[in-house]
Amino acid sequence: MTPAPGRLRNAALLLAALGALSGCGLFSEKDDEADRPMALVEFDATLPVQELWNVNTGKGLDRSAPNLKPFYIDGELWVADHEGGVRVIDAESGDVLRQFELELDLASGPAVFADSVLFGTIDGMVVHVDRASGQILWQTQLSSEVLALPVLRDGIVIARAIDGRVFGIDAESGRREWIYDRSVPLLTLRGNSDPLVRGGQVFIGYDDGAVTALRIADGVRLWEQRVSIPEGRSELERLSDIDGPLVIVGGDLYAVTRHGRMASLALDSGRIQWVKDIAADSGVSISRTQLAVTDAEDVVWMVDRLSGATVWQNESLKRRDVTRPVFQGSFVVVADREGYLHWLDADTGEPVARERAGKEPPAAAPLVIGNLLYLLDRDGRLSAWRVGAQR
Repeated sequence: MTPAPGRLRNAALLLAALGALSGCGLFSEKDDEADRPMALVEFDATLPVQELWNVNTGKGLDRSAPNLKPFYIDGELWVADHEGGVRVIDAESGDVLRQFELELDLASGPAVFADSVLFGTIDGMVVHVDRASGQILWQTQLSSEVLALPVLRDGIVIARAIDGRVFGIDAESGRREWIYDRSVPLLTLRGNSDPLVRGGQVFIGYDDGAVTALRIADGVRLWEQRVSIPEGRSELERLSDIDGPLVIVGGDLYAVTRHGRMASLALDSGRIQWVKDIAADSGVSISRTQLAVTDAEDVVWMVDRLSGATVWQNESLKRRDVTRPVFQGSFVVVADREGYLHWLDADTGEPVARERAGKEPPAAAPLVIGNLLYLLDRDGRLSAWRVGAQR
C-alpha cells in the first residue's frame, strides 16, 4: 500500500528536525558533562602510521548528510560531492586522473560496475552514467530520495528509496521493471542500509528492524526476518533502523539495529541463529571469524561471528561519534568527529596508533583496499594511510 502523502510529509519534517541522529549521536548539543565526548588519553604508540597523500575531491557533503563515499575499482577511487562534481583519483598516488560535473544534487554514490556508474539524488532519481565519458545515459524518477547506494546485478539496477520502496530498473533502458513496496515507521534515522546482493537475491535492511530477501529478477519477496521489534513509549524509543552495512559470509548474514539487537541469520531462510544485545546504526564489519561494530554510545566491540560471544570492548572513545570499525591487517580502525583516526589491536582492543587526518568529521567509515586505508571527510578531503614498516 502506498503511504499517504501527509504521512510522508510528517516523516520528512521529523527527519529534518532530527537530522543529526544518523551517525552523529542523538543530539548535537551536549549540556550534561556526563554526555560530553570522552577526552583522548595519551598512550605509547606501537604502530608506525604514515599519511601517503591527501587531495581535495570537491565540495564534500552538505547538511543533509548524503551517502557519498569513495568507491574503489581497478586502481581508481571514485568520489562525488553533493553538487554533482565527480573526481577519479589514482589510488596509489592521489593524482586526479579526470573529473566531470553532473550538476545534480547527489545523495548517494558513486557505485561503479564495469562500464556503468550509478548515483542516487536528493529529489529521488537514479542516474546511470557512462564510465568512460562521464555522460548521463539515463535518469529514472523514483518515489523519494535515494540515500542507499544503487547496485547493478544481472542487468538490473536495484535502488532503495527513503520511503521504503525498492525498485528494479533495466540497466540498458532505465525502465522500471518491478517495485517492492513496504511501509516504514513514522520516525526513522536519516539513512538507509545499502542493498546487498548475492546469488540472484538482494537483501534489504529496513527501518523497523527487519531484513528482507528479494529475488532480483522480479522483486518477489523470498523471506523476511525481524532482527528487533520496535518497543517503547515514544517514537524515539522505538527507533529500530538497520542503516549500516549488512555482511555475508558463506551461508550467514549479519545485521545490527539501533534498537539493540545484533543477529546472525541463515541466508537461505532468514532463520535467526544467534542474537546479541548491541544497539548500533553504523553497521557491521567482518574479518574471518571476527565481527566489529561501534554501538550507540561509541563503544567499539569485537564479537565472535560463529557464536556472538564478546571478544573485547573498548570504551575509550565513548560519545566521540565514532564510525563503523574497519579491518586493516591485524588492526581495527575507526575515525571520530574531530578527524582523528584510531588504530586498535584486533586481538585485544588496545590502542596502538592515533593520527589526525584533518579537522572535519568523516563522511563515512574508512575504506581499506589491500594495505592502504582511505578516509574522506565531510569537506571533501581524501587521504591515504599506510601502517607498519615504512618504505
